Amino acid sequence: MSSSDSAFLIGKRVQLRPLEKSDLPLIVRWNNDPEVRGLTGEVFPSSLDNTQAWYDRIKDDPSRVWFIIEERETGTPIGEAGLLRIFPAWRTTDLTIIIGNKTCQGKGYGTEAITLLMDYAFGALALHRISIGVVGFNERALAFYEKVGFRREGIQRDGYFYNHQFSDFIMLSILEDEFRAKNQTA
Repeated sequence: MSSSDSAFLIGKRVQLRPLEKSDLPLIVRWNNDPEVRGLTGEVFPSSLDNTQAWYDRIKDDPSRVWFIIEERETGTPIGEAGLLRIFPAWRTTDLTIIIGNKTCQGKGYGTEAITLLMDYAFGALALHRISIGVVGFNERALAFYEKVGFRREGIQRDGYFYNHQFSDFIMLSILEDEFRAKNQTA
């Protein structure tokens, strides 16, 4: 089966398909990238073994759904995105997205991927609120999330420690009606 055969969420330029065991070497590479580590707070090295253990834990976890972001035209994996801590009783979840392929950053792929993911969360999963935490010095990510409709709702002062320095951790969220108004979807 080609990766395009397993596309689950399809946009104009990207598609999201379920994370597969064969994707784990890419996840290891992206997680070990110094820039990605600094922006996501990962402090331990990723190996294929510990990434396999993570995959085994999440693959059947009903509180998580994880995708590989592919460039639609080529089927090339360019990143990962997921919903975690899905709590149906409160209709909430947290979101994560990484465009790990640096040549694809800043080209609108992330915007399209997160829009597909939020539409899925608010539509198919009937969620009401999506949140995310962002390292305070990551101005590019803060601007990205605000561009797609997230609002700042709080600061965890010195809530992030990396490379001998503390930084604030900025909490953002988007509600279903805010997403719908911004994206004109039913």
